[in-house]
Amino acid sequence: MPNKHLSSAADLAAEECTAELAPFIRRLFNASLCSGLVPQSFKSACITPLLKKAGLDNTDAKIYRPISNLSVISKMLERVTLQRLLEHLKVNGLILSVQSAYRICHSTKTAMARVLSDILMALDCGDVAALALLDLSAAFDTVDHSILLRRLRESYSISGVALAWISSYLTTRQQSVCHAGMQAAQGYIKFGVPQGFVLGPLLFVLYTADLVPLIGDHCLSFHMYADDTQVYGWSSPSDASTLQANMTQCIHDVER
Repeated sequence: MPNKHLSSAADLAAEECTAELAPFIRRLFNASLCSGLVPQSFKSACITPLLKKAGLDNTDAKIYRPISNLSVISKMLERVTLQRLLEHLKVNGLILSVQSAYRICHSTKTAMARVLSDILMALDCGDVAALALLDLSAAFDTVDHSILLRRLRESYSISGVALAWISSYLTTRQQSVCHAGMQAAQGYIKFGVPQGFVLGPLLFVLYTADLVPLIGDHCLSFHMYADDTQVYGWSSPSDASTLQANMTQCIHDVER
């Protein structure tokens, strides 16, 4: 059983530190957000490779997930920015209804329920259905920063200091790999949004949002969860060949 007296003392010490440090942290965050610059010390991460699933071959580098470890203060700054960005998207109706990842009250369960419900209703009406499950390989590592920044500006009306801050957040990032008590040399990240960051997942979702009109052009339905995209459609049995052709062309266009 934990010692309640020690826990109370620790909580009290944390509260006292918070009162002392909060004014300095607030000034630091305000300076960063007003200038559009992220401190370079906040952009250095240690990568800890973690197995994606227990029991996999630990000698294969591809089955590791590169989790970035950052300082607590840098994550606090990201959370402040994340809340502001989410508020901007919500107020302007820019949050995708077909994206279940990184949203409150949405999960893999809501994504599965939506897709399964649509398909079962189509089958109940006597139609045939087709479903394609798309998973981008190393998705978070392939984000092009210049394309992401252009998309934020053109599709989400993010500009000025806000866009400058995100640009600073993405550029001149450094990372090194830590494993078995050893640490590799630091290297710069030219592409991608790091996994384990607070802001990275939302930026990835916004980066891939252009899949929505592309899939819609093929008269198909879809639902997304992070880098997993479910593309599906239905038709009468007599039009099954047309449905198949639409699915094939849509997948080709997504890949392209």
